[in-house]
Amino acid sequence: MKNVKEYILLFLKGMGMGGADVVPGVSGGTIAFITGIYEELLNSIKSFNKSAIELLLKRRFTDLWQHLNGRFLTTLIGGIFVSILSLAKLIHFLLDHHPIQLWSFFFGLIIISAIFVSKEIKQWKIKVIIAGMIGIIISYLITDATPSTTPDNYLFIFISGAIAICAMILPGISGSFILLILGKYEFIIEALKDLNILVIAVFGTGCVIGLLSFSRLVSWLLKKFHDLTVAFLAGFMIGSLNRIWPWKETISTRIDRKGEIVPLDQHNILPNEYLEKVGEPLVLQALLFACVGVLLIIGIDKIAQIVKEKN
Repeated sequence: MKNVKEYILLFLKGMGMGGADVVPGVSGGTIAFITGIYEELLNSIKSFNKSAIELLLKRRFTDLWQHLNGRFLTTLIGGIFVSILSLAKLIHFLLDHHPIQLWSFFFGLIIISAIFVSKEIKQWKIKVIIAGMIGIIISYLITDATPSTTPDNYLFIFISGAIAICAMILPGISGSFILLILGKYEFIIEALKDLNILVIAVFGTGCVIGLLSFSRLVSWLLKKFHDLTVAFLAGFMIGSLNRIWPWKETISTRIDRKGEIVPLDQHNILPNEYLEKVGEPLVLQALLFACVGVLLIIGIDKIAQIVKEKN
């Protein structure tokens, strides 16, 4: 039984996880590990099983609440939600007014995250290398074929939530990274900023369904085919850099639900081309923010190593 101070601390840990999950490349799962709640979190997620359904059908709500570790989950989720809502406005502002710096920061995060993920590979074999190459190719093709804006219908939002939440148990990958690949990162950030309850509810429902279903498949793959799965994931992250490249030229636009003109199709270009076609490329600032992203992940990894050694 936790006291009030422990629940306040748990809420703050949830805020740390939420802050991490808003930033592509920083995993909320990593923050959970560093703060010592990762195992309890996974066990709580796994408690959504047949026994939980039986307790629900029997209307034994008190027993169900204890079975699901309800106080732990609600406190943690509350912290995550508050943090995400708070940071969404900041991220939305940066996307609108400082896109090169923000995408460069994300670029650095993804590069170093891919390197750290690949360090989890225990044995480098030919098939592991091939798995990594397949991950790079598939990710590049997806990001190259996927337009800047994907469907805003509720089915796609639901699917995005279901896939993104699986990143919670993946090494070094965040839900925001998955949303970037799906072209829904900016859309969800805007929905959170504007408190679009319907979109948030649909996305949240997708997260719940994904957590209770797909996450088990991902967990099984990591147990049975660890090195192959991790190599594929690392390659997938590297291939996704095509999506996160800071300098883009807008080829075509569309009008969104608010009547605003937004990019529909964008192509990556070099900084010198950006200077000619768009404006100041801010190369030095881009490099600086990319380095900040790299150093952030290195710092988090160092802390995780210290915690691991102490345990």
